[in-house]
Amino acid sequence: MLTRGEVSALIQRFPKVEDTLLSLQYAPKMPKGMVQETKAAIALARKFNNEVARPLALKLDRKTHEDPDYLPWELVETANRWGFYTRWIPRMLGGWGLNMPSMSYFTEELASVCLGITNVIGVHYLGIAGITACGNLKVAKRVLSEVVEGEKTGTPCIVSLSITEPSAGTDVEETDLMDKGTVTCHAERVKGGYVFNGRKIFISMGHVSTWTVVFGYTDLKRPSETAVAAVVKTGSPGFSFGSHENKMGQRVCPASELIFEDCFVPDNLILMDAEKARKYTGKPIREVTQRYTDYVVSATRAGVGAMGAGAARGAFEHAMQYASETFISGKPLIHYEWVQCLLAEMYKNAMLARLTYIEANYANSLRGMYKILQLKPFYYYYKHVPQAYNDKVLSPLTEKDWMTSLMIRTNLDWQFQSDQNCTSGWASLAKFSGTDLGMKNCQLALELMGQTGLRQERWVEKMLRDIKLCQIYEGTNQLNRVNLFKCLIGPAHPQVRVFDEQG
Repeated sequence: MLTRGEVSALIQRFPKVEDTLLSLQYAPKMPKGMVQETKAAIALARKFNNEVARPLALKLDRKTHEDPDYLPWELVETANRWGFYTRWIPRMLGGWGLNMPSMSYFTEELASVCLGITNVIGVHYLGIAGITACGNLKVAKRVLSEVVEGEKTGTPCIVSLSITEPSAGTDVEETDLMDKGTVTCHAERVKGGYVFNGRKIFISMGHVSTWTVVFGYTDLKRPSETAVAAVVKTGSPGFSFGSHENKMGQRVCPASELIFEDCFVPDNLILMDAEKARKYTGKPIREVTQRYTDYVVSATRAGVGAMGAGAARGAFEHAMQYASETFISGKPLIHYEWVQCLLAEMYKNAMLARLTYIEANYANSLRGMYKILQLKPFYYYYKHVPQAYNDKVLSPLTEKDWMTSLMIRTNLDWQFQSDQNCTSGWASLAKFSGTDLGMKNCQLALELMGQTGLRQERWVEKMLRDIKLCQIYEGTNQLNRVNLFKCLIGPAHPQVRVFDEQG
């Protein structure tokens, strides 16, 4: 038990405004070109919603109920034609090179119509984050070159990330929890690479991906100290797909079972292991694994928060439409004060959800994985240098050992713990706030619409099914609350232990 004095000391250490408002710190440093670039990304999302997502969303949802094994190949091909799988790949690696925060605004816009279609596009960048976060440019170049080529040829190349296991979901996203969980995906060191054996489940877009980032462990009793990250190509011997989950929401985005049976992965497809950690960072693999994981989720959890903001906004818009069209005693429902109060509450929820992911983006821009790309000199250099120069001069640098060494050290060795705490903590805040507020607005919309809202053609019941998944993946909202405490509150109170007592 803490004494009153200790409690008082905790309260006095509450973070000050200047320490938490990252927008104030980043705004003067932000390249102005990002503003127009972001507006263009939002406009593109609106165009896609009007021409593709809105006409298809309910039809695809019904189709997945009629055929639970349906896979969205045509939707993936459409997204590929629109350039969605390369727009946020850096130009050095062949992509369009849009600034990363713009993707959150783009995501919110798509999610205001359909979270499932949003995830068919967005989860690809979870896989890309899994590849780029460790800084292994040789592997990144190999995989992302195929993604870029797939856009040119019209044959989509999607990347997924597989970490969840049948007996280990949230556990594997924190090294403090890994050893308490039950992991089963074994990575055995052999000459020239690793042999993987095990299963992964609930892997978004697994069945339609070309490349998969997979995590295994050389010692299943000590996973936090023996993690191995690799990329495996679909069709590789020993790698196959199992069941396709018949899930509640976001049904158009498949959740797959991945099976590894004596699947050999050569050294040139290993992203990170204990040997590379020692060679490039000098740090124990446990610490490197947590930094690597934090780098990935700091970016992607902000994206899930944006999905929650989109759902909150979409539910509000449908509630507004219903209140405007429905009459009681000859008067539109929206004229009633209690309805106006409810709509004001929903509007507030949507705005708060947006503000949290924006602040998480500022954290990543200042201290996270893509901060170098958004420094003004680098940003404008990459924007204006001809792509031919990128292809002939900059791109070949990714094949150099010294460049890979520099990037791995930058990402996993030279990062301050305070930066890691800032980006990871704000990403968790955005994730659970955005998705909880999205869920709340869907519930409020249903309360307003009554039995009318339960009809699929009114959209809201689908949005409610869809948003529930966002509270679970990318770490459950419970885990993200504890992670926020660990990252943003705990460092000021070293006497308080985190991930210790399970209650």
